[in-house]
Amino acid sequence: MKIEGNGALVAGGASGLGAESARSLREAGARVLICDVNQEAGRALAQELGEDVDFARMDVTQESEVLEAVQRASAQMGGLRIVVNCAGILIGQKIVGKKGPHDLSRFAKVIEVNLVGTFNLLRLAAAVMIENEPTEDGERGVIVNTASIAAFEGQIGQAAYAASKAGIVGLTLPAARELAREGIRVCSIAPGVFDTPMLGGLPDELREALGAQVPFPSRLGRPSEFAALVGQIVENPMLNGETIRLDGALRMAAR
Repeated sequence: MKIEGNGALVAGGASGLGAESARSLREAGARVLICDVNQEAGRALAQELGEDVDFARMDVTQESEVLEAVQRASAQMGGLRIVVNCAGILIGQKIVGKKGPHDLSRFAKVIEVNLVGTFNLLRLAAAVMIENEPTEDGERGVIVNTASIAAFEGQIGQAAYAASKAGIVGLTLPAARELAREGIRVCSIAPGVFDTPMLGGLPDELREALGAQVPFPSRLGRPSEFAALVGQIVENPMLNGETIRLDGALRMAAR
């Protein structure tokens, strides 16, 4: 599917991977609705990117907010054909630690935001995309979700995060199979260690150590590299039902 001239919604679009995806899609000619709970950063980015870019506050766990955002994108962006879901949180806690068992509410929160939130946006966006006129290739939309290599090699303390991202991997193929009849493709990207605000609070030496673990290139991934893969998924019609690792051949150790 062509990016130019089509409407795109980017969840978690105010920072990190989402912000770079929004920037890249706009540069490729898409009309973009940036969605995030961080209103200040989201509005600032929308203003920076200029014409054909807008912002909407959206919590992916709230049905009414997601429904309003996808309907707005469809109405104001000339139809919603591209969705990139980068919304997510990371909480680290051992299953049984010095203070006792893992806090159940913290586990549930990660699942709610990362997995349930991803599905919430997927289902509501797909319902809007189904109403699109198909392209000459029969396409009505493309949905790109964000998993993680933690889905495959979750580390100690990542039980909640790894479970949530593994759920996104498991969701990808059945969603693609079901929506295929409607001309809607679904893929997921599983990034490794990337230079995003999620790692921004770490000391420089720890960030460098994380990057050095990557076989090649031995550094943290760049958000622009994630955004480039988003564009390639959108534009390549044979990419469907797949979770693509973007990690420089990194395989995470237990800790």
